[in-house]
Amino acid sequence: MEAQKHNHRTVQAPLATGFDVQTTAKEVIGGLNLTGKVAIVTGGYSGIGLETSRVLAEAGATVIVPARTPEKAKAAVSGIPGLELEALDLMDPASIDSFAQRFIVSGRPLHFLINSAGIMAAPLARDTRGYESQFATNHLGHFQLTARLWPALKQAGQARVISVSSRAHRLGGVDLSDPSFERREYDKWKAYAQSKSANVLFAVALDDKAKAYGVRAFAVHPGLIPSSGIGRFLESEEGGVKPIQTLQSVKEEGGLSPSMEQPDFMKTTEQGAATSVWCAVSEQLDSLGGVYCEDADIAEAVPADSVQGSGVWPWAVDRESAGRLWVLSEQMTGVRFNI
Repeated sequence: MEAQKHNHRTVQAPLATGFDVQTTAKEVIGGLNLTGKVAIVTGGYSGIGLETSRVLAEAGATVIVPARTPEKAKAAVSGIPGLELEALDLMDPASIDSFAQRFIVSGRPLHFLINSAGIMAAPLARDTRGYESQFATNHLGHFQLTARLWPALKQAGQARVISVSSRAHRLGGVDLSDPSFERREYDKWKAYAQSKSANVLFAVALDDKAKAYGVRAFAVHPGLIPSSGIGRFLESEEGGVKPIQTLQSVKEEGGLSPSMEQPDFMKTTEQGAATSVWCAVSEQLDSLGGVYCEDADIAEAVPADSVQGSGVWPWAVDRESAGRLWVLSEQMTGVRFNI
């Protein structure tokens, strides 16, 4: 049975979609009518999350945007049709459960869950459980949220879960023996890379388990987007940390490799949201899942010693590691998927 499942995994290789690095989220949507569809976009009130929310809503979807402080997010999303603001703090397990319960009680199906919020290169901080903040926010918070929303995803019949990762996953995988830097020296970029590798591994494991119910999972690299604040702590409100203000600052902090500094890789916010939206709505991905995507296409699998600026590194799509991370995440959150 296991071998049979393995043979039906989506190949981590480009589809030649016709899209490219310059494709925008609006171009991906085209004339698609999403009336009757429901989406939740974490981090959907700033940067690429806001553009993702806008494009889905303008196509007719009902979009729920959870924010740590909804009142602060109100101005950003004003004027977007069919958008609802809700309260959610990804560092607070009780807040996650409360938000998810409110949605489940509403009785609505959930067609698109786009886990876009996150923090980047934060100084060492821990949540109330003692977990390192980047791993807690970027991975564990979204793991718990997805688990709690599972009944609504299953109810939709055909649903997609998109985890916004980063090309920074190339800087390192998940240390399953010490994910919270309790026994090793803290490095904010390794911690960020670990959380972004975890995002991809979560998509691999979730897709394996959920596809029998019509729920598919994907991980996304949005691209390098200076205009939307890639050179700061993403969704800094979530972690309450001081942002890095410039792309040069990120370079100096060791967050960019030379291959990522080329002008070709610089995207607008509209272009940065394209891959998340493509993974959510594209018919090209029907019956596919469990893969890492970039530039509105499935990314190329690259070897561990690759120095190129694109693709997915092997530790982020390793199926055994994905399974082990799943078990660890259940243990750390105390939350299990009812799959």
